Amino acid sequence: MAEKIVDAKGLACPQPVIMTKNALSEIEEGIIKVLVDSIASRENVKRFAESQGCTVEIKEKDGVFEIEIVKGYQCGVVYNDETEESVSNKVVFVSSDAIGPDYELGKELMKGFLKTFLDLDKKDLPKKMIFVNKGVHITCFWEETIEHLKELEKRGVEIYSCGACLNYFKITDELKVGQIGNAFDSVQSLMQGESVINLG
Repeated sequence: MAEKIVDAKGLACPQPVIMTKNALSEIEEGIIKVLVDSIASRENVKRFAESQGCTVEIKEKDGVFEIEIVKGYQCGVVYNDETEESVSNKVVFVSSDAIGPDYELGKELMKGFLKTFLDLDKKDLPKKMIFVNKGVHITCFWEETIEHLKELEKRGVEIYSCGACLNYFKITDELKVGQIGNAFDSVQSLMQGESVINLG
């Protein structure tokens, strides 16, 4: 098989994912090794490659992650049909840790809104919840809300926190629910969603 190296070390979100996407589009079958030096980039590239039906293996040495992506006949992806059909294609976009200009009131409103999703029928739940900017503090530090979000995950809701935002606030290691997301995934989700609900 052909093998290609993609050096994405030191690049900010979403460049490693875009470079991986471009490299995969250039081959029908083969191996691509993507080099990154952040956990967020590692997770984003891994998730993207797997979403394309590729197999992924990761090695780490001296702070650099080598992500080996195999594209071709030996790859396979398993779809969870029940999850895909049981939730809507709506997207919830959380851009702050408060709703409205009054911060203290806004925090309580945010907690209440996020908890209320638990009361919805499964068919009415959003497909994805995307947390950006100060919204990532919710997925890192709001213990009660984190438990609510974990329950939503069990019901099929995908939860993403912006990797660049986590890095900016230096709280990547504090993430307690969901996955690390990136700008490419977020824009794709917003464009493909049947509707977008903004909170924050």
